[in-house]
Amino acid sequence: MSEALRAELARVASRLGADGVEFVLERPRDAGHGDLATNLAMVLAKRERANPRATAERVIDQLRLAPDLVERAEIAGPGFINFWLAQDQLSALHRRILDEGPAYGRSISGAGLRVNVEFVSANPTGPLHVGHGRGAALGDAIGALLEWTGHAVTREFYVNDAGVQIDRLAQSLWARVRELSGYAATIPDGGYHGEYLRDNARDVLASEGAGFADLSEAEGVSRARALALRIQRQEQDRDLAEFGVRFDVVSSEQTLYDSGQVGRALELLHARGLTFDADGARWLRTTDFGDDRDRVLRKSDGSFTYLVPDIAYHIDKHGRGFDRAIDVWGADHHGYIPRMRAVLQALGYPPEFFEVALVQLVKVVRGGEELKMSKRSGEFVTLRELVEEVGVDAARYFFLMRKGASPLDFDLDLAKSQTDENPVFYVQMAHARLSGIFRTAEREPESVTGALELAALPAPQDAELLKTLATFPEVVEKAAREREPHRITVYLHELATTVHGWYHHTRAVGAPEGPDSERARLLLARAARIVLANGLALLGITAPDRM
Repeated sequence: MSEALRAELARVASRLGADGVEFVLERPRDAGHGDLATNLAMVLAKRERANPRATAERVIDQLRLAPDLVERAEIAGPGFINFWLAQDQLSALHRRILDEGPAYGRSISGAGLRVNVEFVSANPTGPLHVGHGRGAALGDAIGALLEWTGHAVTREFYVNDAGVQIDRLAQSLWARVRELSGYAATIPDGGYHGEYLRDNARDVLASEGAGFADLSEAEGVSRARALALRIQRQEQDRDLAEFGVRFDVVSSEQTLYDSGQVGRALELLHARGLTFDADGARWLRTTDFGDDRDRVLRKSDGSFTYLVPDIAYHIDKHGRGFDRAIDVWGADHHGYIPRMRAVLQALGYPPEFFEVALVQLVKVVRGGEELKMSKRSGEFVTLRELVEEVGVDAARYFFLMRKGASPLDFDLDLAKSQTDENPVFYVQMAHARLSGIFRTAEREPESVTGALELAALPAPQDAELLKTLATFPEVVEKAAREREPHRITVYLHELATTVHGWYHHTRAVGAPEGPDSERARLLLARAARIVLANGLALLGITAPDRM
């Protein structure tokens, strides 16, 4: 329903000389302002420096809307256009929800586009923390949104298994192995002190034997490096799998070096005239592409900066045929975006190829106080500890409630509470209540079929619920387009509020208006149950039938 109206508005925009312009079509907060509203006229007026209300009149004059789609359209405020949907369209919407079931909300708008979504990509130097968990939820949900809109999605984890931090991890594990074997040992400067390394050292001695601690330091550190990487990666995979996140591809920074891709990337940049030598180092001319200063690629000692393997990695992504490379990065990498964009622009890649979704910090709060330490990690609250305390559903929902680039306070007490103040409980309870209606009726939801008679739904809450269900596909489409999964949680909370209000103010089983209203409300409850389940499934969250 909203898709047909959006398509017609896009046609009018193109006819008025604004092909491909972005505009909003959404449900207005005030039901008196219609069923759907658009800012298209205001967007066009700004481009043309015209009067918005006059532009709105031009838009309405150009619209070719079937009478069974829109009953009327009106201009409001500074140039919004409000639409009232035809009753036949609402009945058709209900049939569509029941017919499509788990597919309601999906589209093919992104068909033909191959997208790589790379996220988490944590250094394999310790347990995943809550910040990694937020990045995991965000990246996984972006991938799901793109899949729901027809894109071919590859989820990828990039292992930073080369460099100084891995050297320090190997030295730290070797020190713990020696320490547990009765030898004097010291964690190196900048090394890792968490309790997890003692656990890892015990595992190493159990698998490799007590003689492992008697190896020469060079051999011990070398073997500890491989063992530490294997142990930490297995733990990361286990924690992410328990969090409901799995990857299609795991790639390796070290492999980029070993395969020669890093060296070839440097040669490619040099051949394109994008580098210069100075002070014994090789530099990249990123100032030619908007960066604030040129960047070192190869230092005077011959070692590469971290920019070089990252360039090689994105060249590899492009070479694998992806149309979009979406990276989920911590907010502390914000300054790194322009230089990466500059490099890829210099290589001739289209500007839309590279995108970054930023993830801000997470503060874990209990009793109003921030938790900063974990016994296991020695430094931070781990994802595993959080999930063990609040569960996967609450963790994923809370991580996705806010825009990724906004800081998040994760309230443990709220996440565990079974009250309406807990947003995930509130949404899941709406689904459980709808399921309970069918238990009371002693019927399976799928057994309630047929056309929805709007005349049998006299309560204003009936119409409000049906109209809220209508906007789900548009919400999914916009959330995918903007890479903003929090739009789904906002919608789910709105839908849950509408469901709870409908549940309290109307009666389905034994409807006082008569058997026709009972049947109509059971049909409406079935549709609402489908949409709630679809929205939660998109986010990787369960839709319980009982709570």
